[in-house]
Amino acid sequence: MAAGRRAPPEPGGGPVLLQGVFGAGPSPGAASCSLALTPRELQVRGPGGSCGGSSAGPDAALRLADCVGSAAFPAASSAACFSLVCYPLRGPRWGSPARQRLERTFRVCLAPDAEGNLRIAQAWSRRIRELSVPVVPAQDERAHHAHEKVRDEDLSQWDTLVVMSGDGLLYEVVNGLMERPDWEDTMKKPLCILPGGSGNALAASINHYAGNDHVAKKKLLMNCAFILCKGLHTQMDLVSLSTASGKRLFSFLGFGWGFISDVDIDSEKYRRLGNARFTLGTLQCLAKLRVYQGRLSYLPVGPEQGPSTPSSRDPPGTLPNGQAGPVPLGTEVSGGALPADSLLVPLCQPVPGHWTVVPEEEFVSVYAIYQSHLGTNLLMAPAAGLHDGCIHLFYLRAGISRLALLKIFLAMARGTHLDLNCPHLRYVPVRAFRLEPRTAAGIMTVDGEALACEPVQGQIHNRLCRVLTGS
Repeated sequence: MAAGRRAPPEPGGGPVLLQGVFGAGPSPGAASCSLALTPRELQVRGPGGSCGGSSAGPDAALRLADCVGSAAFPAASSAACFSLVCYPLRGPRWGSPARQRLERTFRVCLAPDAEGNLRIAQAWSRRIRELSVPVVPAQDERAHHAHEKVRDEDLSQWDTLVVMSGDGLLYEVVNGLMERPDWEDTMKKPLCILPGGSGNALAASINHYAGNDHVAKKKLLMNCAFILCKGLHTQMDLVSLSTASGKRLFSFLGFGWGFISDVDIDSEKYRRLGNARFTLGTLQCLAKLRVYQGRLSYLPVGPEQGPSTPSSRDPPGTLPNGQAGPVPLGTEVSGGALPADSLLVPLCQPVPGHWTVVPEEEFVSVYAIYQSHLGTNLLMAPAAGLHDGCIHLFYLRAGISRLALLKIFLAMARGTHLDLNCPHLRYVPVRAFRLEPRTAAGIMTVDGEALACEPVQGQIHNRLCRVLTGS
């Protein structure tokens, strides 16, 4: 998980990490200068200055918070150079200060050979990059590490949280943010997903929403990196899930029970195969097709609340990075309390009378999805959007043949599975749902992560967080 850093408010250099004497420019005849690199700045002193111990301070201090890049490269006469580009704030005589480009290059000729000088230049350049754009953390060290990190970390210095992984790590991040006492403020920070897992459903969905062609692997990563560079973000719905055991979870992708969840979890042992793990898992689960018994209820989307008819009160969808959006519409917020599930009643009570109870109680699969893609190659809900205020509920009734089920999943790669008019497949847009398994059989998943099989209900919360998007 990485983040874009905001300049820290306090000045000061801190302990010296690197120091040396270099040429003050790329040409061989440039005057020498003393450099001292601290965690916050690159201190530059003219000839005769000492590094790190001068009480008079440096002649110039380049703040690393203003640095956007650094590079090392060979130079003539076996020397090497490293440069950095900064955009410091500079105040004119009149008006407000503005950022102006500043590039500084330093010549390294300490070693007797070109390779030695280039290694020195690369060491300085690499350290400058690490200090100007730190990473938190470089990788997950243990289960739920990302959840704990974002829950407890001081996030005031970050503008954007970037997660490079599959959907499971982002699920940890979202729930860690929602456990913070200042969740209302932190959820206004945009999230960015860079595909690094096997499913990458949200990354594929955002690529789809941006109007890009279907791509996978490195091309999908390139498209998502381009979206990160553009820095535009918009609001995204979350679904609040409540379980019979008292857990409350927040989901950005989908909740499942039955066949699809079986494929997801049973194929974990084939993770090294990448997206192909789901193909192999599908074939295995088809061979041992199971039926699950339970009661499914839902609150359908009304005509005035359809996914394609946003309210005229809704704020503009896309904002430049750094602008916080308003409190999400349709979300009850009071004094830092989590949004209330106003559409739900306790699981121990029957669903309200205006809900729909599915007459069948034997299912092959139930899946509630809120994004377009279930996986990189599975366009499950083509009509879905990031903030359409809708849960797209699919369920497969018992009695479907293995061949018909295989045809549905093959058509789902193109998003044409509903065109098959399979009598066992039902789709309905809803605002809330409840699933009550008759027994604790089968696997439940939320955003691709396993969940204990027990009664669960959930409702949509409009525009509860922000994500980087292509338009």
